[in-house]
Amino acid sequence: MRHGTARIGAAPIAGGTGASAVLIFAVPSSPLAQPWSVIGGNVVSALVGVTAARFVPIPYLAVGVAVGGAILAMSLLRCLHPPGGAAALTAVIGGPAVLGAGYAFPFVPVGINSLILILTGLAFHRVSGHCYPHRPIPIVGHELAASGLSAPHPADIDLALADLGETFDVSREDLDLLFRRVEFHAAKQVATPRPQPAPTKFH
Repeated sequence: MRHGTARIGAAPIAGGTGASAVLIFAVPSSPLAQPWSVIGGNVVSALVGVTAARFVPIPYLAVGVAVGGAILAMSLLRCLHPPGGAAALTAVIGGPAVLGAGYAFPFVPVGINSLILILTGLAFHRVSGHCYPHRPIPIVGHELAASGLSAPHPADIDLALADLGETFDVSREDLDLLFRRVEFHAAKQVATPRPQPAPTKFH
């Protein structure tokens, strides 16, 4: 067992692979679990980590530069994936084998592991009936509110998200779909009021 990679037979497994698997298999609708986020986030972060390990001579400083740089790079490339932080960290503290691999490490094993996870996730979710890569598709048999009703416009959702200034683990498209479903049910309740309970008689 090494700090950053383990070997099962002849196959190296990069640190962070387990966390990537949790996202892909447990929360496949999360933007953090989509194929570009997984592959791009892990590979880009590992590249940043290798660079930090090579050019920052102080290990503790290199760790901070690697993880901080990985977060910045993932954010700019729109492939935010939390386990990418582990890939960046592994590139710095992974030991002689990782340091000796240099710029090959982000592709083997990190990129290969990520690709295998994505392909396995595609097969698993096809069998389980989930949509992966995730697309905000209405469930069959469920109606949506008509676009002329008061459901928020997607541009309004963008403005609201910008006002809050936070990053949420849900896509704008999923929020739009959710709001339209809420509006549909609200309109349905207005059209068919719920029956009121019978008045209680007091003696």
